[in-house]
Amino acid sequence: MPVIGELIKKAIDLGEKLNTESRPEEKQNKVLQELLDKAKDTSFGKYHGFKNIGKSENPISSFQQQVPFHDYDALYDLWWKKIREGHEDITWPGINRFFAVSSGTTSNSKYIPVTDDMLDSIRKTGIQQIMTLSKYDLPSDFFERQIMMLGSSTDLQEDNGFLEGEISGISASQIPFWFNNFYKPGPEISAIEDWDERIEKIAEQAADWDIGSISGIPSWIELMMKKVISHHGVDTIHDIWPNLAVYTPGGVAFEPHRKSFEQNLAHPLIYIDTYLASEGFLAFQARPDTDAMALVLDNGIFFEFVPFEPENMTDSGTIHPDAKALTIAEVEENKDYILVISTVAGAWRYMIGDTVSFTNKEKAEIKITGRTKFFLNVVGSQLSVHQMDQAIEAVQEKFNITVPEYTVSAVRENGEYLHRWYLGKESGEADEAALTEFLDQCLQEKNKNYKVARNKALKSIDAKLIPASIFIDYNEKQKKKGGQVKFPRVMKEEAWEAWEDFVRESNRLTDH
Repeated sequence: MPVIGELIKKAIDLGEKLNTESRPEEKQNKVLQELLDKAKDTSFGKYHGFKNIGKSENPISSFQQQVPFHDYDALYDLWWKKIREGHEDITWPGINRFFAVSSGTTSNSKYIPVTDDMLDSIRKTGIQQIMTLSKYDLPSDFFERQIMMLGSSTDLQEDNGFLEGEISGISASQIPFWFNNFYKPGPEISAIEDWDERIEKIAEQAADWDIGSISGIPSWIELMMKKVISHHGVDTIHDIWPNLAVYTPGGVAFEPHRKSFEQNLAHPLIYIDTYLASEGFLAFQARPDTDAMALVLDNGIFFEFVPFEPENMTDSGTIHPDAKALTIAEVEENKDYILVISTVAGAWRYMIGDTVSFTNKEKAEIKITGRTKFFLNVVGSQLSVHQMDQAIEAVQEKFNITVPEYTVSAVRENGEYLHRWYLGKESGEADEAALTEFLDQCLQEKNKNYKVARNKALKSIDAKLIPASIFIDYNEKQKKKGGQVKFPRVMKEEAWEAWEDFVRESNRLTDH
């Protein structure tokens, strides 16, 4: 009998029962008050009058009046740059040891401070998520299995006294010693910088491990599984890890990847989504009867929500200074909002770049609907990544093909706009003309603005099937391979030209 697993399962179940529920707005009011109090003597806090805001009759309203919205460039240029120069007490007390370097899907690399308080917040949220496992039908011995956490390298780079890397690498580098027996691939392999070398080492040692759960970006986890399967000459990953039961994707929508992902399994897994960004652990799936994620409202992050409407955005893609931000108590279900956060890492009214929609306001459950810069809206089509993902799922089902990656852009040809899609096909065959027609019809059914645009300024769409490997090769060329790297679903004109040149060259080499 798995005695240790049984004890852990009972402890988790008890912890979940003891977890007291309070109203979302009460949790958020408390978090904001704690943030203001902790940061009141920082340069940012003094400049914006945090002491007075905290003592006001309505701290939320005063906070919104006194502190402007920030995108990354504004917050970095005005404040975070001073931290990298070695100054203390800038946006958070003291000075942080780490900077999270983003993979830069929408811009050049970003350097985001990661404080000890933020790392503590991430750990606490991780424990909260573990507590919810009591709601899933998992055997006791599951809690004795090992956990594969496949993120970026834990070999952080030192720069001017700071340690830098992607947030997954920073978090993994701070794993407590008692967790090492559960954590795979372990500190030594996780520190390997080269992605291919790291995967090779995982494949070599995979048969010695008893993996019960995996976390990581779907496309890279799938590549890892294929490498392990190939190395050992087996049919599925369950031939190596028979007790693998849970997968937490995180970072991107899993559904477009499901069809190709599950070809590597003997049976489907329990999928538990997470929302861990460079700026913090924002949400996780807290129950099995939904695929939405519950915002973490009581752990160092204050959330605001700006309706994602044209009048609330500037031409440069930032939030208009006069836009009204809503609190958790004021939002409505099934509407798109620009997510704004203030955190224990010293991010203040920070536009994280994601848009979300509430599926259940009472439980504060959301779905990520896209990126503010990834909406396809050149001719008023207002297509979100969420709608595109749904359409790609329908395409895979209709034509019995697997499309783990895709990207799209609005292209101007002969004075008229069209949407050009590249679909990364892994298996199956389909007629491009029939696929294009089906994709177009599917999008028109999902989005009335797109349907209107198709009858006016958007003259046509063009869908091209290419090998899925081209997406991976392009990431490698851009030196963005493995870890937390995500391929942009929507590209702007300059990036699109470079991408199409690469696709043409790849196809030319294949033809020869």
